[in-house]
Amino acid sequence: MFIILIEKKAREYLQKLPIKTRRIIVEKIQELQINPFSGGNKERIEYHKPPAVYLLHISRSYTVFYLIDEEKDVVKIETIETIEKAHKTYTRK
Repeated sequence: MFIILIEKKAREYLQKLPIKTRRIIVEKIQELQINPFSGGNKERIEYHKPPAVYLLHISRSYTVFYLIDEEKDVVKIETIETIEKAHKTYTRK
């Protein structure tokens, strides 16, 4: 089981969302405790420098960017963005 850590920037973004949206995103993030690796609505972005960045797509509306530290069993939520902004972000990496 992985521990979930949410960076300040992601927490602040989450707090600004409507309660129902926030609840859905938090539920999906909690699922990463069991299996944060690629598959289903999760994907790994390959780019030139480590660490690998993973994406969690939520309801075709939001994307969560996260890192996995397998040695410490930690999933670190870096940012949460709308799907439109996420497409622009990860095409640059």
